[in-house]
Amino acid sequence: MKNRLAAFAFFAMLAPALAAPGFEEAAALYEDKDFTAARTIAEPLANEGDARAMAMLGAMYQAGNGVAADLNLAARWYGRAAEAGHAAAQYALAMIYLGDGLGQPDFAAGSKWLEKAALGGDVESEFTMGLLNSGAFGNPPDWTAAAEWYAKAAARGHAEAQYNLGLLHLDGKGVERDPVKAASWAGKAASQGLPDAALDYGVMVFRGEGVKKDEKIGAQWMLVAARRGNVVAQNRVARLYAFGKGVAFDGVEAMTWNLLAAKGGRPDAELDTMLAKLTPEEKAQAKTRAAQFKVEGQ
Repeated sequence: MKNRLAAFAFFAMLAPALAAPGFEEAAALYEDKDFTAARTIAEPLANEGDARAMAMLGAMYQAGNGVAADLNLAARWYGRAAEAGHAAAQYALAMIYLGDGLGQPDFAAGSKWLEKAALGGDVESEFTMGLLNSGAFGNPPDWTAAAEWYAKAAARGHAEAQYNLGLLHLDGKGVERDPVKAASWAGKAASQGLPDAALDYGVMVFRGEGVKKDEKIGAQWMLVAARRGNVVAQNRVARLYAFGKGVAFDGVEAMTWNLLAAKGGRPDAELDTMLAKLTPEEKAQAKTRAAQFKVEGQ
């Protein structure tokens, strides 16, 4: 889940038509990490009823920025902002209740505020409602409701929602099984750089499942996922290079990706045996490449 507490948009959501004097300055100071000065301006505004300032104080107490971290006080300020209709505060409050920071999770309170935020049009809350209805918080899943919420967020471009909706279409959970729709949604998420989606979409294209079969394009999508740190994709790519499937045979590349996958917790004894036949120079080159590897996007 995304941490949006430091974003200016977090505080600006549902702003009144006439901004409370001084809030923009508080927000600018917050973005500049001058939390003490930001609090000096935000606190009186919050006490006067400015929901954005209330949300800012909630974020400060949650993260311990400019104040001692205090989740109870964070929940109190988020609660006041949430009651005033601040969607991002509703989301933040829901996440506190659904977690265990205040003791035992309060599923009823968390789901109530999460749904309010989602119904208010907060896309992250729509996605999280999908997670909630998928049983992510220990509750029994409702796959039909999960699919509906994922669809709302997916239609607005939320990559993880697109991917999860694709998986539901692939498995026929909450929706009719439809490999074409599964591939379409997975492809949209993959195009946004989501590693898991790139892997699954690559496999679909490689096999021709729900989309025209093309081993070369499928292999390229798996490479996207591997370069972004997906360990399963790294193992798949190692095998592609080792067997010359979708890419030209390349023992050094095969060993490079095999080493990275093994380091990530996915060893492959069959590949180890195959690649043991490489020359000492090739093995040294693969080890150097693996050592120099950096995950894309980080």
